[in-house]
Amino acid sequence: MSPVDVVEWEQRIADAWERFDELGDERFLALLAKLAPQGPEAAALYEQGSAFDSTGHEAEAVELYERALAAGLGEDRRRQAVIQLASSLRNLGRAADGAALLEAEQSAVSDELDDAVRAFLALCLVDAGREREAVGVALQALAAHLPRYARSVRAYAGELRGSGSDRI
Repeated sequence: MSPVDVVEWEQRIADAWERFDELGDERFLALLAKLAPQGPEAAALYEQGSAFDSTGHEAEAVELYERALAAGLGEDRRRQAVIQLASSLRNLGRAADGAALLEAEQSAVSDELDDAVRAFLALCLVDAGREREAVGVALQALAAHLPRYARSVRAYAGELRGSGSDRI
C-alpha cells in the first residue's frame, strides 16, 4: 500500500467513525468490515476490534486487538489498543488480566493517554478486588491536575497503592 493510499484509507476510517451514531451498530460493523481490510494489516485488525468493542462485542474485539498487537501495531494506535483490550477483558470478567496489561503499560513512554491508562487500571483493579490500589491509582491521576495539595495527594495515593511512592 503506498503512503497516499494509507492516508486515503485513514481518512475513510475516520469518516466511518464520524458516522457511527447515524449508521447504527450493524451498518457500522458492515462498513468497517469492508473498509478495514483495505488498510495495513495491524491497523485494520485494530479498527475492526474497535468496531466490535464499540458495538458491545467484546469477545470478538479481544481477539482482534491481540492479533493487531502481535502484528506490530504502530505507536499511533498501540497504546489505545492496550487500553481498549484491558477494558474489554474487564468486561468479560478477566479484570486481573486487564490490570496486568495496564500495570505494564505504566512504564511506557508518557503521553496524553497516561490518565486513560490510570482510569482503566483503576476500574480493572476494583473488579479484581484490589479497591485500595484502585483508589490510589485514581488519586495519582487526579494529583497531576490539582492546583494545590498535589504533593499530599500523591503521597496518600502511594500509601493506598502500597508503594509509598508517587509513580504513576
